[in-house]
Amino acid sequence: VSPSQRLHSMTLPISVFLDFKMKVNAGKGLANISKLWNMHQENRTTISGFLLLGLSNQAEQQKLLFVLFLSMYLVTVVGNGLIILAIGLDSYLHTPMYLFLANLSVADISSISTSVPKMLMNIQTKTQSISYESCITQMYFSIVFVVIDNFLLGVMAYDRFVAICHPLNYVTVMQPRLCVLLTVVPWVLSNTVALTHTLLLLPLLFCDSNTLPHFFCDLAPLLKLSCSDTRINELVLFIVGSSVVTFPFALILFSYVCIVRAVLRISSTEGKRKAFSTCGSHLTVVLLFYGAIVGVYFFPSSTHPDDRDKIGAVLFTVVTPMMSPFIYSLRNKDVKGALRKLISRKRFLPSRC
Repeated sequence: VSPSQRLHSMTLPISVFLDFKMKVNAGKGLANISKLWNMHQENRTTISGFLLLGLSNQAEQQKLLFVLFLSMYLVTVVGNGLIILAIGLDSYLHTPMYLFLANLSVADISSISTSVPKMLMNIQTKTQSISYESCITQMYFSIVFVVIDNFLLGVMAYDRFVAICHPLNYVTVMQPRLCVLLTVVPWVLSNTVALTHTLLLLPLLFCDSNTLPHFFCDLAPLLKLSCSDTRINELVLFIVGSSVVTFPFALILFSYVCIVRAVLRISSTEGKRKAFSTCGSHLTVVLLFYGAIVGVYFFPSSTHPDDRDKIGAVLFTVVTPMMSPFIYSLRNKDVKGALRKLISRKRFLPSRC
């Protein structure tokens, strides 16, 4: 046997051994990678809930926040509840305008009820936790009721447009079938918007943290917290959110431009005052609602986006629902009269022995 053949026969087992060792090490490496990946996936998918930091992390402010938000919650529920009762019991108010107002009051009670009771319970029990399922549910309904406020304000503006610009055709245009349609469609659209965001959120993973710098589960903080790719969610949020705000606002703007032009053509001062008084309450709520949007999101007073989100959420879900009953009861003679009759009826009800 030649020396070269002898050397080749010696190196062949060595190369086979090295190749085998590399395969073994590679197998161990793949096993370790697979183990680490499984552990990572477990960390990403085992979040059972979130921590809501609330409006303030200072202990001395918690009692003040509790009293303040409990008072605002009770005022909102009682005020909007009285409007619903007054409209339901007074047949004089069984008109399209007050049908939409009753729906707005239901949405306002529901809107504040999605967030404030849980926040009050967390302050009282000194806990910050909320389960994953409760968080998603809270997010869903908070979207529903903020969106429906937009749509109902647009519908109410259209109603005032028909009443003032086409008063002789009002009964013909605002038939019961159209009124039901204008009531149901906002609820369907708002649930569709909320369902879209919820279905897009459910596949997202939360792995790094479960702490939300908010007082309830809002969509934007949840997207920031996720460790998944949220570009599609943010794109849909921008497109749908812009549409939800723009279309009702455009309808409101168009309606009031036509209303102002129609009112200015009225010769008598008393006629102008009466025409404006029928839409003054609605216009005040519109200015409050969309003024909050402009003030918070277009001219933010804080450089911290988390604070901006909290301020916006408080304005939309707490302040506006609380102010609506005052605006409609103080500026609307029909509602004031119905509330007086409702209160006097309860006062003079015979007591049972």
